[in-house]
Amino acid sequence: MIKIAITGGIGSGKSYIARQMTQLLGIPVYDSDANAKRLNEESETIRQGLLDMLGKDVYDAQGHLNKAMLASYLFASEENAQKVNALIHPVVKADFLRWAEEQHTEVVAIETALLAESGLDKLVDKVVRVDAPLETRIQRAMQRDGVGREKIEERIARQKEYPCPDIIINNV
Repeated sequence: MIKIAITGGIGSGKSYIARQMTQLLGIPVYDSDANAKRLNEESETIRQGLLDMLGKDVYDAQGHLNKAMLASYLFASEENAQKVNALIHPVVKADFLRWAEEQHTEVVAIETALLAESGLDKLVDKVVRVDAPLETRIQRAMQRDGVGREKIEERIARQKEYPCPDIIINNV
């Protein structure tokens, strides 16, 4: 089985390219962001780690993640981001590998912004990096996330560009 990573910065158009790969080529795509959100609530490993890290208020009475609290902690420092990523990334990687084995195709893909940081780059055969002009990325992310320019610029500053993709798609 061939595994392809679709990566790029916030607002670059990764999701659009992923949808095109599925619709036009029939390639199933694992959405790492969506699955990480699911795993944040379903995985006992992640749940316990976040409770240990942030305390009982990180989940509400119904067991739903306090996303604002997690985001505030995550973006407060690089050290905090590393702690959260060290907890979540191994669970996402294992879930991706499980999911890939369940697919009945010769090619699968994973959409992820944090390819090298998560270690997912070690699991894939080819890397597609999606790029777009900075201002386009900022506007897309502001509209999608409903947050201000400053927050988006902070997030962009923290993301590392994958240095040596096999293919670059300019998505303007």
